Amino acid sequence: MIKFIAEVSSNHQRDLQRSFAFIDAAAQAGCGAVKFQLFKIEQLFAPEILAKSEKHRKRKEWELPLEFVPQLAKRCCELGIEFCCTPFYLDAVAELEPYVAFYKIASYELLWDDLLIACACTRKPVILSTGMATMREIRHAVEVLRRNGCLELTLLHCTSAYPTPYADANLAAIETLRLITGCEVGWSDHTVEPAVIHRAIHRWDAKVIEFHLDLDGKGEEYATGHCWLPEQIGTVIRDIAKGMVADGSGVKEPVPSELPDRLWRADPIDGLRPLKTIRDSWRP
Repeated sequence: MIKFIAEVSSNHQRDLQRSFAFIDAAAQAGCGAVKFQLFKIEQLFAPEILAKSEKHRKRKEWELPLEFVPQLAKRCCELGIEFCCTPFYLDAVAELEPYVAFYKIASYELLWDDLLIACACTRKPVILSTGMATMREIRHAVEVLRRNGCLELTLLHCTSAYPTPYADANLAAIETLRLITGCEVGWSDHTVEPAVIHRAIHRWDAKVIEFHLDLDGKGEEYATGHCWLPEQIGTVIRDIAKGMVADGSGVKEPVPSELPDRLWRADPIDGLRPLKTIRDSWRP
């Protein structure tokens, strides 16, 4: 079973009803989880950057109000979809702990051991994105998480380009991560290309697919080109679910839909159809 995680990112516009709509859309599309982000720009960017950059200061408007979190978690529970949130400051780990099914750590925070330790110490599952990272950095992060109590760790291969050119997806790294770390591995998508997701799952056995979702093309991040719309990703999820059903049991034997034709095979005695046993009794 493939787990799809809808990343709301900053497309919620600090609007509770719009945030609910994201949860509804993710559940309707067939996702197993929906993810928000909890950050405060003063604890996200260095003061030197905020002093120089109006662009970064304006991201204050992208912050998820902390008071939304219990209500978002409740909505997820009502719809049978997991609630997840990425903590971007240390206190956020404890603030989210009563509500999240798992923590997601962003690629940009992969080097921050203190955050990794705080998440691991909760004993909740952790999903870690690995965009921009070297294998040495990834092995270190995995070791920190495991050493501090993380028993259920999933890595997401990720290309931190928004959007990601198809040629830079490097999906074969999914297998590299799996072999070197022993972790379950998935794909965090920024391509908005169905073929890439199909390839990640069917060729490289990705077990988790994260993608950025927008509702209507009006989200803060939609114009960048890395966000899916509900109808786009819904089609992909439904197609993949159909493919999974088609896998079957793997036992090579006649299946119910082909049983009627078994008697119409060529008889081994004369090579004519149907089998001799039904020729005399057959009626059109």
